Amino acid sequence: MTSTTAVPAAEAGVTRAVTEDGIATLTLARPTRYNTLTSAVIADLSAHLAAIAADPAVRVVILASTGKAFSTGHDLKEMNAARNEAFYRQLFADCSRMMQSIVALPQPVIAQVQGIATAAGCQLVATCDLAVAAASARFATNGIQNGLYCATPSVALSRVVQRKHALEMLLTGDFIDAARAAEMGLVNHVVPDAELETATRALAGRIADKSQFAIRLGKASFYRQVNQGLDSAYRGTSEDLVCNLLAEDGQEGLDAFIAKRPPVWRDR
Repeated sequence: MTSTTAVPAAEAGVTRAVTEDGIATLTLARPTRYNTLTSAVIADLSAHLAAIAADPAVRVVILASTGKAFSTGHDLKEMNAARNEAFYRQLFADCSRMMQSIVALPQPVIAQVQGIATAAGCQLVATCDLAVAAASARFATNGIQNGLYCATPSVALSRVVQRKHALEMLLTGDFIDAARAAEMGLVNHVVPDAELETATRALAGRIADKSQFAIRLGKASFYRQVNQGLDSAYRGTSEDLVCNLLAEDGQEGLDAFIAKRPPVWRDR
């Protein structure tokens, strides 16, 4: 069973659906505008993420889209109409907070990428914890084509692909196909277009059926240690592992392994 809360297109263009197995899907639903990240869309997506963070029933999040584009990033028409420093500063601050909220979200977020993902749309893919792309999907940080270096997208991109790969995308604005994106580490899997939703949901399901205590602890632990020095990382993750072992699900996992039976998770 799926419940859907639709947001009118005039407001922002993000819809949310939650299935009984705890997989929430947020869909960028402004296809005629190529799912650009307007200030309204950023605010709406931020509100949905905040609600999901507080919802223990949601175990995994899929970020999807409708139309020919996953997202083409910021709306240049909106930015051109503003021509205002205060607006620009607020827009990028809000977008940066939204991107960081994905990383900070307790639940894993999987990008389901169809069409093109450019500039801040590519940043959105790079920010998500995992990504599955349709074979026809393409990616670019192409602001440079318009005289605009993709500075904020470079933050997410440079943290998931090697620096020379990131710089080539940032300095040329060239598109890469899904296969190349997988080679570079921007996406996890590339699947036939017709199988995109099924493959993404299958990946989400393989996460949703795990102990959510361990999943949430693990996501937070991963991002905390990845930017620490070696000694701090080992000390912190050792504490995380002790915490995990002492938790009810950790004890259940050990008991189930010894007894050679399926574990029964209580997510605590």
